[in-house]
Amino acid sequence: MHKLYRVYHPGRVIPSPRPCLSAKPGSHSSDSAKLAPEQHPAPDTENRDDGTRGFLYSDDMVPSEKLEPFYSAVGRVLVGQRPLVDRLLIGILTDGHILLEGVPGLAKTLAVRTVAAALQLTFSRIQFTPDLLPGDVVGTQIYNPRSGEFTVKPGPVFANIVLADEINRAPAKVQSALLEAMQERQVTLGDTTYPLPRPFFVLATQNPIEQEGTYPLPEAQLDRFLLKAVMGYPSRAEELTILDRVGSVNAQLDGEAVLSAEELAQLRDAVDAVYVDGKVKDYLLDVVRATRQPTEYRLDVAGLIQYGASPRGSLALLRAAKAHAFLAGRDFVTPEDIKQLAPDVLRHRLILTYEAEAEELTVDKVIQRILDGLPIP
Repeated sequence: MHKLYRVYHPGRVIPSPRPCLSAKPGSHSSDSAKLAPEQHPAPDTENRDDGTRGFLYSDDMVPSEKLEPFYSAVGRVLVGQRPLVDRLLIGILTDGHILLEGVPGLAKTLAVRTVAAALQLTFSRIQFTPDLLPGDVVGTQIYNPRSGEFTVKPGPVFANIVLADEINRAPAKVQSALLEAMQERQVTLGDTTYPLPRPFFVLATQNPIEQEGTYPLPEAQLDRFLLKAVMGYPSRAEELTILDRVGSVNAQLDGEAVLSAEELAQLRDAVDAVYVDGKVKDYLLDVVRATRQPTEYRLDVAGLIQYGASPRGSLALLRAAKAHAFLAGRDFVTPEDIKQLAPDVLRHRLILTYEAEAEELTVDKVIQRILDGLPIP
């Protein structure tokens, strides 16, 4: 994996020492592709369309290799599920939240607890039930008859990472209390507003096989999640490793702290500084806008989508793509990052028509049609 760093040199550009990352982001000319690795041109940092100037990566900043101990620490506890761990990191590094859909027993709680321990972040778990109250989530005021005053008891939402288990089992007022905290990063109890700890990340889970006694999240509230990830079963080899590792009664599943809060903040800054070329931004907008006006792009999904993704979806796809590029060891976003993250970003933001349901088309299939029909820059 390649190091990511930055150093500012106003007025001049220092060539990058990394051969395979030296090509200008967004450049796809055949002449450049034929050059030897050491002859690739350095990124044009003087004429970027994002307002930055003289930006490069260097060893004086925490590199993406800093995440290798993190993956090792998580891998000692969690078997497989690398896509899930990557999605959790994308949410934490981009200040977003994730909605996870998967059947019970896939180690969702273990994954989140292990990630929190590796990042030295506080963790809390809320089991959503029909009788849950908003005060059980955000906290409440307790009256002290001796002093005649109210004291505040913070709820479990006051943590860096909050697992909202089976969020669709609680009524709408409880869901709204959590989603308001997700959006505003604060909680109001009485007349006082209390900020939530930073970073603040929510992983909400849903069970796809049991819908009786549930309260589906409205589309407007689903839109507040950065990603909706679908979690599948492990492979045979992974499940065999699970049996060997945690089959005993006294299995050790304690996570190890490997990153400090300061290092995590530096990683978030590095993700924010990942470069996005203008052509890649145009491609990103084409993907999102094609969900609203597919006829403009001559796609065969015009009668399949009732409502497309909003500009919030465009922002989510941009941030997620930058984090995905960073985790891949690159300092710039490629169209492949957009294609990889588009299903996770858009699947909970699209509403299909009855025609799509009659044809037994899923949201993922419609998104794949859009990606297949759009030209890649």
